[in-house]
Amino acid sequence: MIPAKKSLGQNFLKSKEALRALITAGDIAAEDTILEVGPGKGVLTAELVKLAGKVIAVEKDHRLIELLQEKFKAEIEAGKLEILEKDILEFNVSFSHPYKIIANIPYYITGTFLQKFLESNFQPSKMVIMLQKEVAQRIVARDNKESILSMSVKAYGNPKYVMTVKAKYFSPAPNVDSAIIAISDISKNFFSNFSEQEFFTFMKLGFAHKRKMLIGNLSEHYPREKLVSVFSQEKISEKIRAEDLTLDQIKSLFTALK
Repeated sequence: MIPAKKSLGQNFLKSKEALRALITAGDIAAEDTILEVGPGKGVLTAELVKLAGKVIAVEKDHRLIELLQEKFKAEIEAGKLEILEKDILEFNVSFSHPYKIIANIPYYITGTFLQKFLESNFQPSKMVIMLQKEVAQRIVARDNKESILSMSVKAYGNPKYVMTVKAKYFSPAPNVDSAIIAISDISKNFFSNFSEQEFFTFMKLGFAHKRKMLIGNLSEHYPREKLVSVFSQEKISEKIRAEDLTLDQIKSLFTALK
């Protein structure tokens, strides 16, 4: 019996319903390559190797590597599964073919993890991830209030809230509930006419002071008269806050001011 390691944010999933939801949302085909992050004791891995052409499981915890190698000896020998002892944040993403990510990630790496794979030159075609419920709700903007996080994800793909997974379905139970989200249609098409870096710099400026109106935040970098003119041209109220705009409206403002 290998206990969960708190320092690695480990919480082993024990819900069959959540497992099914991860698999279904992944829409796995026989020719798919799946990158599984943090396979743990291999509960999800066992289902993935039945459906996908190849599974690459990246596990940071040295204690679990031997367990996984023993459990999946046949699949490893058949070339269906590759187990790598690595920190996913240091993983070199260089696939020469399409792949999908299915993962139950430690909460504390969520932002860095999303950034690493969405901004990569080797983006996955789809990501299905288990993360903190509150963060999942922010990504899909369940309260109709956008954030830098939700806008950043939506600039690359289409996030969908799949289901809530209660804390009791993990061992050990975390202090908060989790949720599964699926991000599909991942690409960099949104950035075809401008750089990612310039757009995100602009967006961060817009969200800089949450209580301030968007025009007030932007006026720290742009002349007020120009902003008034562009807001009028784009039919956007001068009293609006960044969180109340859509991604397309932010994009329109950015390109007009550029």
